[in-house]
Amino acid sequence: MSGPTRGDVGQPSELPTVPREPRLVQIAHLAKGGRWRVEAMRAHSEPCLLWFSRGQGRITLAGVTRGYGPNNAIFIPPGVMHGFEISNQTHGQALFFGRDSDIVLPPAAHHLRIREAIAQGEIGSILEAIQRENESTRPAADRALRSHLGLLSVWLERQIASNASEAIRPSAARRLVTRYAFLVEREYRAGTPVADIARELGVTPTHLSRACRDACGKSALELMQERRLYEARRLLRDTPVPIKEIAQLLGYRSAGYFSRAFQAGTGSTPIAFRRAT
Repeated sequence: MSGPTRGDVGQPSELPTVPREPRLVQIAHLAKGGRWRVEAMRAHSEPCLLWFSRGQGRITLAGVTRGYGPNNAIFIPPGVMHGFEISNQTHGQALFFGRDSDIVLPPAAHHLRIREAIAQGEIGSILEAIQRENESTRPAADRALRSHLGLLSVWLERQIASNASEAIRPSAARRLVTRYAFLVEREYRAGTPVADIARELGVTPTHLSRACRDACGKSALELMQERRLYEARRLLRDTPVPIKEIAQLLGYRSAGYFSRAFQAGTGSTPIAFRRAT
């Protein structure tokens, strides 16, 4: 796939910006408008914490897939690719910290299995307080909200420390896939071929794809395509950006090529997807 390099195409003014303020959202609500919103590979430009209180499935975080279940906390820094399965039994909350958040947070992604009842109760209480103050019109609600976000930061730091012995030591192959996932996030708009990224990583495309399949069940090309198609669906559904411009933004050589790739990956044409409610 060829197309413009990064910086060749400007960002349309219609693209939504990330809010500055934190938001607490029910995980089930994240899939409103389609399960692709949570299951397809994508990344946020703000920190996010997922708290699963019920249900189970698989989550792919920075290119590595693991199972999740009740009382799992997953911290996702900005720019980290992820996607997770969701069902009617999945319950929990997603806390988005907001653009330019200055709350002290971990620099890396973490998947924590919270087994202690006390710690489970603590995060439930903190999230409830965050929601209450976020919706409050009482005096000093903003300071109270910031205080509770600070408590959550402390809770997260302590849980990372107490779960250190259970952390999975990544193999060389998993470290490779994690590096690849970060490069996908950097390059997916430029239409950079997977072979070029493999070369930057110092491996062959075949070796890279084998490592990706071992880590998450998808080839290197499938991860790249899924990331681009997620962004395409988001732009089609959430913005008025013309299809031709979306094709340019995502590095496709033409609107026609983009339409064929979109239909092959989603089963729908871009026009039909945009018109669907």
